[in-house]
Amino acid sequence: MAQRFLIIIEKANDNFSAYSPDLPGCIATGKTPHETRENMAEAIKLHLQGLKEDGLPIPHAVASADYINVNLQAL
Repeated sequence: MAQRFLIIIEKANDNFSAYSPDLPGCIATGKTPHETRENMAEAIKLHLQGLKEDGLPIPHAVASADYINVNLQAL
């Protein structure tokens, strides 16, 4: 069974960081967005394995993302 988790990748000072709103405490960093995504995939796997080992439920992914267009000329 597969489940998709939303991840947010943000530019930090000299690198990038990522987190998943559905998995509090699960974070990763990397030098590039691609590396950060790969590191986050591994972090999610480890996070979910830890939950399973501790007998805790795996959360259902419910977070979503969207973009809002803002007309900057109207400001």
